[in-house]
Amino acid sequence: MASRRRSRAADDEGAKPAKLDKATLRKAVRIFRYLRPHRFAFGLGLLCLLVTSLLSLAFPLLLGRLVDAQARTGFWEAPLQDLTNIDSIAKLLLLVFALQSFFGYFRIYLFGLVSENALAGIRQDTYAHLVRMPMTFFAQRRVGELNSRISADVALLQEGMTTVLAEFLRQFVTIGIGITLLTLVSVDLTLTMLASLPVVALCAVFFGRYIRKLSKQVQDRVADTNVIVDETLQGIQNVKAFSNEGFEVARYRNSVLQARDLALKGVRWRGAFVSFIIFAMFGVVVFIVWRAKHLEAQGVLDVGDITSFIGLSIMIGASIGSIPELITTLLKAIGATERLMDLQDERPEAIDLAPATEHLPLQGAIAFEHVSFHYTTRPDVPVLQDVSFAVRPGERVALVGPSGAGKSTIASLVLRFYDPVGGRITIDGKDAHTYALTPLRDRMSIVPQEVLLFGGTIRENIAYGKPGATAAEIEAAARQANAHEFIARFPEGYDTIVGERGIQLSGGQRQRIAIARAVLKDPAILILDEATSALDTTSEKLVQDALDKLMKGRTSLVIAHRLSTVRNADRILVLDKGHVVQSGPHDELIAEVEGLYHSLSKLQLEA
Repeated sequence: MASRRRSRAADDEGAKPAKLDKATLRKAVRIFRYLRPHRFAFGLGLLCLLVTSLLSLAFPLLLGRLVDAQARTGFWEAPLQDLTNIDSIAKLLLLVFALQSFFGYFRIYLFGLVSENALAGIRQDTYAHLVRMPMTFFAQRRVGELNSRISADVALLQEGMTTVLAEFLRQFVTIGIGITLLTLVSVDLTLTMLASLPVVALCAVFFGRYIRKLSKQVQDRVADTNVIVDETLQGIQNVKAFSNEGFEVARYRNSVLQARDLALKGVRWRGAFVSFIIFAMFGVVVFIVWRAKHLEAQGVLDVGDITSFIGLSIMIGASIGSIPELITTLLKAIGATERLMDLQDERPEAIDLAPATEHLPLQGAIAFEHVSFHYTTRPDVPVLQDVSFAVRPGERVALVGPSGAGKSTIASLVLRFYDPVGGRITIDGKDAHTYALTPLRDRMSIVPQEVLLFGGTIRENIAYGKPGATAAEIEAAARQANAHEFIARFPEGYDTIVGERGIQLSGGQRQRIAIARAVLKDPAILILDEATSALDTTSEKLVQDALDKLMKGRTSLVIAHRLSTVRNADRILVLDKGHVVQSGPHDELIAEVEGLYHSLSKLQLEA
């Protein structure tokens, strides 16, 4: 269903008229700020580009002189400045080719240097911006779509910046200077040639707009395809468990075929465009030759001038003929730039990316004061309503209740993944908004039900709680989390690769590594979200023992469905439909026969 919604959104976006409006151009121009630190190299590249363009235009001029020249002396004795001597002109042509090769190399290298550095900056800034986005942003986007923006769109931009932009500038320089030289050779023939340019230009605008619209549609379809791959591979266990391999293959095939059909449509239009340009350019050349022969018969031009003019015309025609393809690629790059800039324009959280130098002094007192909350995607469905409670520093408070009661939402609000829509949350008596976000979260830790381990080693995953931790600190944290024993049994020990998302480890092992990660972080506020609900009895005992050690001296919020795991909590908050309906220790709540806690406990005993 999500895929269909995303596909419809892509269709709607692609159906919009593709215009290079002011907003699009402003976003495209913003990309040049990444070139600013390399402006010296970029300027040298432009100078080399100008020199190579001038040298390429010198070839047809010298070729025309070569046609009219005569042999007077030996090749080595011929002076370079004698443009009536065949040998002199031949030597000049060799010099032109040598200089063009020399400056051409530096032109390509300098533009490549600038472009790759700029692209590295774009990638870093986009990723840094992405990881600083709030949870509301990720709730409305899918990982595959965002990954496509960074990979596919930057790849399009890379092609545009590394080769096409420099080539585009070179062709325009060639056209501009070439037309000036044509005018010096023959004004009559130049006017004849220029008469066809308005037609070509109008066709270029028409084709360019339509092809850009198709390109955006293809990019959206490719993004949809990447999303399917990402979702399928992340949920491969479910795919195989439900024997839905055929369904997923069919879904991917349909998406790929849709992208292919759109791409083929774009190929047909680009082919038609290029074919028209080739026809128009060769027709112009024939018309110019026909006109030149008439002027030669009238004694206005000689054979050398005609040769130079035709040579320049062919070069200019080739430049004009290559521009539509370059424009198409640039329009793709502009579309990619627009998407990247849209991503960078999203408002991030106030996250400090610099490493923490010192811990925020935090006691861990938490208070909810008449807090209400609903998700932005579902404003008509309240999740919390007028919730008030206080947690003392070091107190262990359990949150229980039916599914959808708001337990995990409270944890997300404490972590400031979201902000309440009503009321306020205080930490150590101060409004949570008055704290800088990074130092505040640095003093909190969460052990979730579904632990996500990164595809590196056990050591790296534990050290994620404190980057730069020593081997001794990592081992001490693992011992406290009851993880050292099973880690030591692996042949590679702490250097064991855990596999994608920790697939090489059991659920209990993953949980204990997550606990070791939290131990290493040494948080003031600890959140346990169903940390033992998916474990067998043996693993649960080991994990629960590790959690008990971890919770000592820390403010702990324990979210649980199984009430047996929260009996020892200092206080239990019972939630139902977004309200706190009961509060107290286990013995007190279980004695209230008409209370929700007693009903939940009875249901679990019967189950």
